Amino acid sequence: MDRHHRQIAFVLLDRSVPLAMQEIARAIRARYPDLPVEVVAASQNGASSGQSPLIRCGEEFVAVMNIPAPVSRDPTEEIWVQAARTWPQAPAVAALHNAHIIVAVFGKIDNPLREARVVTAVVGGLLDTVPKCLGVMWAGRVVRPAALWKDQSRAAFAPFPDYPIMLWIDIASVRTAAGIDAVTIGLSSFVDREIEYEVGRADAAEILAKVAGLVGYLIEHGNVVKDGDTFGDSEVERIRVKYSLSQRLGGAPILRVAADARDRSRDQ
Repeated sequence: MDRHHRQIAFVLLDRSVPLAMQEIARAIRARYPDLPVEVVAASQNGASSGQSPLIRCGEEFVAVMNIPAPVSRDPTEEIWVQAARTWPQAPAVAALHNAHIIVAVFGKIDNPLREARVVTAVVGGLLDTVPKCLGVMWAGRVVRPAALWKDQSRAAFAPFPDYPIMLWIDIASVRTAAGIDAVTIGLSSFVDREIEYEVGRADAAEILAKVAGLVGYLIEHGNVVKDGDTFGDSEVERIRVKYSLSQRLGGAPILRVAADARDRSRDQ
């Protein structure tokens, strides 16, 4: 998997604190009783002294790295602007957090959903045991408050469609001359494409729900929607999807959908 697409979490703290890895492992086991969890012995991973930074969750090894410094602000400025639309305290967290914990799968994993689930589970254990957690940044793209993460991360291993996709993905509303566009942020970490949905004058809440549904479907099944395919709840409502390159995202590959692009091929 491309390094750019790794599912990495940054747990934001007001100050650096020591990590009790065994307590974190116990918290993960309490949250997910069916998941085998253990701290990897320092002698197994080459650590010369101190406690191991690795936790085994199921078949994956997850690194937990304590960084006594804030997350770099410059490359992530737009993330904080987007977060503030639903989390007014986000700018204060961006400015005032003084440390962070990086949580990432150690080594290569070919299933981005599995990677996201395992990292989310470890973050949940961290939030249950580490004081002064302010928020969580996901993959350098999405920031959510710690309280929301603590609650929704419990569904890390829930079956489709109940896993916590809105911790991993954001949907931004962008006003245009024609109305509103909905743009996903972070979906490309799972399927190498974002979605740009031309809402226009359609009901925004209804359209955003449809986008979220399509996002969940793609995360569950992979990039199975091809250029020209349709999706929708019924034959009447089916909407055609086009492959395109985004001007808004610097030429990145996207799935482009228009609210009025109903599939009329059955009537032709």
